[in-house]
Amino acid sequence: MNTDANVRPSAAPDPRRYFEQVDPSRSTEAVRPPVCLYLEITNRCNLLCETCPRTFETLEPPADMSWELFTRIVDQVPDLQRAVLHGVGEPMLVRELPRMVRYLKDRGVYVLFNTNGTLLNPRKFPELIATGLDELRVSLDAADAKTYALVRGKDFFDRIVRDVRRFTDHQRSVGAATPRVSLWLTGLKETVGQLPEFVRLAAGMGVGEVHLQRLVFDESGFGMARAESSLFERTRDEEQEAIERATALGRALGVTLDASGATEPGLSLRQAEGEQPWSLCRRPWSLMYFTAHGRALPCCIAPFSARGYDSYTLGDATQQSLREMWNGPAYRGFRDSLLSEDPPKPCQGCGLRWSL
Repeated sequence: MNTDANVRPSAAPDPRRYFEQVDPSRSTEAVRPPVCLYLEITNRCNLLCETCPRTFETLEPPADMSWELFTRIVDQVPDLQRAVLHGVGEPMLVRELPRMVRYLKDRGVYVLFNTNGTLLNPRKFPELIATGLDELRVSLDAADAKTYALVRGKDFFDRIVRDVRRFTDHQRSVGAATPRVSLWLTGLKETVGQLPEFVRLAAGMGVGEVHLQRLVFDESGFGMARAESSLFERTRDEEQEAIERATALGRALGVTLDASGATEPGLSLRQAEGEQPWSLCRRPWSLMYFTAHGRALPCCIAPFSARGYDSYTLGDATQQSLREMWNGPAYRGFRDSLLSEDPPKPCQGCGLRWSL
């Protein structure tokens, strides 16, 4: 099959290596421009997930990122290597999504996004493949319809399983190697026991990758994003056993089980070593996150780890250039705090193995 996806340039096979380019002698001033952008192309969603802050509060007015704002941001990053087109919304609601992916792929950028899979229907398959998208991450979060409805708030489980299987079948029929499809499960006490069946489900859907996603929440919590549901630092023997069984099953079925942050699942649920793990974070030196309205945040964790954006806003892409923001007072102050013994409060509980 000779599609645009076959001829567009692609970035390095492991896009997470952009972290290696960060100067190890980090200071309050970044010596290099960012190489990764998180672009929240919409904050709208068609689900009411129990682990998402937008279900419980309005972070910003509902909006899609305009084409003008999208290109304004992208065009200011000369050595952009990786673009993540999601935030707290569902990217496939955005009409301009295929155009945005193509715009980035024409520059050789590695492009991915997470989707809830509810809008992945057959008429979109050819266009999605033709964009050259590198990764399609489907957040399913459960191995059965009942648990899915508990976590996701609506009953779309059977439809998603059917349509993802249709998509991987279509890929094979046309010989398309990309996008690489993966299934994601948020590690909750309510769901981690389903991990072996989740791996089995992935194999039946033609998906070769499963990722265990870390649960992120602030101190007060909301819905299922609260300490009682978290596995972080609280993994019990039976939960660890489920992870081990799922890993073994994955090997037998040809499904790779990994964890967010490019590490193994059990390790991802334990805090990073060291008394100040936050001081090793490289995100404010390597990437920028923009909301649908152009608000700059320090990372993709910020919307989930604090109530509101006021204390985390590092700039406004509608009013400032990225160069002005990147080494402006707000960014320098955030970096200085992160390298100190008293970082921003949500960062104190963060480690090296948060989601990429």
